[in-house]
Amino acid sequence: MKPLENMNLTGQFLIAMPAMQDPFFSKTVTFICTHNEDGAMGVVLNRPMQITLDHLFNQINITCEHPTIADIPVFFGGPVQTERGFVLHSPTVEYNSTMQINDSVALTTSKDILESTAQSIGPDKILIALGYAGWSAGQLEEEMSKNAWLSVNVTQDKAVNDLIFNLPYDEKLPLAMRLIGVDFASLSDVAGHA
Repeated sequence: MKPLENMNLTGQFLIAMPAMQDPFFSKTVTFICTHNEDGAMGVVLNRPMQITLDHLFNQINITCEHPTIADIPVFFGGPVQTERGFVLHSPTVEYNSTMQINDSVALTTSKDILESTAQSIGPDKILIALGYAGWSAGQLEEEMSKNAWLSVNVTQDKAVNDLIFNLPYDEKLPLAMRLIGVDFASLSDVAGHA
């Protein structure tokens, strides 16, 4: 288990393996926002909720002046702090609580980014999620050693933007699989077999 001890998956994507039975993560693609000796934090990218941005804005008393975004889905980012918003976005502007992840993506958890988005002055690219995926110290490494996840290290801006922002949610898992040259269906056929 030595190689996993010093792994840092910040800025990478995780694909849940077919054997993943956890309903929160089955068939998901998760973007890892931070990973260090204290644990890891990520946002699930392909689990839309039954609420839209317009509904979310109404819930938090923000008037949406940008009608073209009203029907965009809010995503289930993970089972931790599901009442809190986690916004992945292009890093053009820094908000009250913005963490730069890499050259293509930042994460903001403050309401000011939602207010900017509603007024059409927010980031060019955005994905809004409620909740996040969290792992305690060593937990993600343990899960990786048990083949619960495949990691995808994508460095091309276009692929990163497609996986997080540009593609419809149901195309994200197939793209992530193609980027590592694996077909999810073929993994399903051999999952659980020696």
